[in-house]
Amino acid sequence: MEDFARRTGLDPAGDTPQRYLWTDAFAVCNYLGLFEKSRNSLYRDLALRLVDQVHHTLGRHRPDDPRGGWISGLPTKEGELHPTIGGLRIGKPLPERKIDEPYDERREWDQDGQYYHYLTKWMHALNRVSRVTGDPKFLTLAIELAHAAHTGFTYGSGTRKRMYWKMSIDLSRPLVPSMGQHDPLDGLVTYNEILLAANRNAGRTGEMVLVQDIAEMAAVSRGMHMATDDPLGTGGLLFDASRLTQMKVQGVPGYGGLLETVLDTALEGADAFSRSGSLDLKARYRLAFRELGLSAGLAVVDKLPVWIGNNWEVFDRGEILLHQAMELRDYLPLKETIEQFWLEGKNREAGTWTDHREINTVMLATSLAPEGFLGI
Repeated sequence: MEDFARRTGLDPAGDTPQRYLWTDAFAVCNYLGLFEKSRNSLYRDLALRLVDQVHHTLGRHRPDDPRGGWISGLPTKEGELHPTIGGLRIGKPLPERKIDEPYDERREWDQDGQYYHYLTKWMHALNRVSRVTGDPKFLTLAIELAHAAHTGFTYGSGTRKRMYWKMSIDLSRPLVPSMGQHDPLDGLVTYNEILLAANRNAGRTGEMVLVQDIAEMAAVSRGMHMATDDPLGTGGLLFDASRLTQMKVQGVPGYGGLLETVLDTALEGADAFSRSGSLDLKARYRLAFRELGLSAGLAVVDKLPVWIGNNWEVFDRGEILLHQAMELRDYLPLKETIEQFWLEGKNREAGTWTDHREINTVMLATSLAPEGFLGI
């Protein structure tokens, strides 16, 4: 994490910091975890400095954009107070696709805009900052971001609502109209996480907005197909399962057996990856950050049976949930296998590592010390 800080202009602070929202969300949580473990204020300060850099870089228009200022359109001083109210840019190297520019799938991956699943990771990071520092202003920023993302990415009405996968920087038009497979689930869980935090803080501005957004996201999530053979996707399901489990203990509704579905899908994903032969490939054929997303998610596997077993009375079909949680423990060896492979220096010389060095570095740190991100 110190290497990441140096390379991206965080510490020492550079004139043009390299900010990328997904990586930075995990990095903030990693620094918070290091602070909680060591009580070294350096890591807390790095987390806070990174939050500020993200807001002042990805909350504003790109230097090569003819537009200027906050992407929300707020005046300078008001934008300083509400840097997330217009969402946050991804941080891709190329400008977003213009209105009259033809869609090119390969090029789109390198073009800027907003991703919903990146925004939910930043909401989670802001909530963690608020929890660790005791400063409720970060929770307010998470609530404002949640409502901005929900308003910008959902469309339709009632039970027919859908979601766009990628939006323009100002949230005015979809860039990729299809729906992300796990975006509705991630939104539902993250909104509930923030609402719980707001309730602990005697309510925050925007709480009632969250209640309405949660109801709409629950409708979008209902009956969605979640199966995936992507290890990063499976890791995300494990993360969501851990949050659903903890929130159920705290009184959040179960959403009609959603936890059972998520655990079952995570089991299928872990089994598919373990049988895929991917772990036998050389480093140049593997994407570290995707594998490390799975290994980080596996960190909750030992916790799930304890949470369920100690709070048996609050779970519907608790016996099935406990059985699923115990089955997941069979895949724990994957965590060490993945970590040891990418800790090997020669494997980090492969282009698949060096081409994505920042995200790979941060995800490796998350896997090795997952408490900061997972909040466990």
